[in-house]
Amino acid sequence: MTTTAISSRVRSVDDQITAGVDVGSSAVKIAVLLTPSGSDTKELALLTERIRRRELRKVVNDGYQAALDAAGVSAEEVCYVASTGEGELVDFSRGHFYGMTTHARGAIFLMPEVRAVLDIGALHARAMRIDERSRVLGYRMTGQCASGSGQFLENVARYLGIALDDVGPLSCRAANPQAVSSICAVLAETDVINMVSRGITTPDILKGIHLSMAGRFTKLLRAIDVHGQVAITGGLSADTGLAQALQEKSREDGLDVEIRTHPNSIYAGALGAALWGAYRHRMLARQTEVPA
Repeated sequence: MTTTAISSRVRSVDDQITAGVDVGSSAVKIAVLLTPSGSDTKELALLTERIRRRELRKVVNDGYQAALDAAGVSAEEVCYVASTGEGELVDFSRGHFYGMTTHARGAIFLMPEVRAVLDIGALHARAMRIDERSRVLGYRMTGQCASGSGQFLENVARYLGIALDDVGPLSCRAANPQAVSSICAVLAETDVINMVSRGITTPDILKGIHLSMAGRFTKLLRAIDVHGQVAITGGLSADTGLAQALQEKSREDGLDVEIRTHPNSIYAGALGAALWGAYRHRMLARQTEVPA
């Protein structure tokens, strides 16, 4: 479990606390936000809870309680809980938002200048072109093959005997990247096994994998006519090697984009859900107000 908390604050009667729960394939991400009307939103707690073959509903419930504890608030103080991803498992939520909507909103919250989002998760990736209000203007997704996913990269890291957190830094040290198959995960993993047997260095193998993945992602960006700043969100947003490879591949393919990430990019879906939840709560409150 990874938790970030901001517990030292003073709350007024106008404070609104919302939470977003993003249930993914390999981890649950939770954001607890303080969203006062007319003031800057504050992140009270950000938490990642890895699933690791545990009962998913318990992971969601335990993670949510841990996030509340880190934020220093009770469940009764949260005015709106919004889910995204596999939201049917969040039985305490008041509303659900589609993943593209939440990642777009979370990306704009973290990096206001971006106009596209590349959400790379454990099982798939999707590219979205957005406007300054986080409205999705167009999107494309990868197919069912896992070779462009976080799960594939995790499997490769396990085979190479390295921690997933080391994949990015090692890839950035590559001197002679080795191309791997971008057709399917089985062929790509076979390529990796052959490279190891030939004595290819781990950095060169990883950079080759990153470039192969980047090639798939640049096709998505081109298909929706993306220009300008592109935010990486999702589970692979912290992979510096992938970000570097994506920037290199974009330039090679003639795409006029700047690849960006943020320390909290992995929480974009949860942040977006909490922010949309705050908006919906205010709209509902206005509808129930009694005219003077």
